[in-house]
Amino acid sequence: MKIPLSHTFAATPERVYAALTDPEVLKRSIDGCETMLKTSADTYEIQLKVGLGTVKGNYRGKIRVAATQPPSSLTLAIDGSGAPGFVKATAQIRLAAKGEQTELSGEGEGSVGGIVAAVGSRLIEAAAKKMSTDFFTRLAAQLTSSRAS
Repeated sequence: MKIPLSHTFAATPERVYAALTDPEVLKRSIDGCETMLKTSADTYEIQLKVGLGTVKGNYRGKIRVAATQPPSSLTLAIDGSGAPGFVKATAQIRLAAKGEQTELSGEGEGSVGGIVAAVGSRLIEAAAKKMSTDFFTRLAAQLTSSRAS
């Protein structure tokens, strides 16, 4: 499954890039994220509680920041598993200055398996799009609130 990624932030590419690589900001931006611990320079262990339709569960996994070219691009790779199944995803992200804003663009690609895969591809795709929109909205709110501080 592939989904397009796009969002406009009221911040510079440097600030958006810094937020995308800050574990505390990521933790607050990811719905259901319970813990996020840095285990190496570019890897974080994560624990999530996520529900997809009637399939709900806890997932443990890793997020790795790769292919970094600050402040213009990075790739986030996610690998997690739990009782309901597994998820593997990558998000290739590009950041470009547009006046006083930053335009994020890119593509997410993922796969799921186990019980969660039985939910159906349409529901999974809709949930993935909603989760990415929610993530970027929360990230933007943090950038806005940190500017006001």
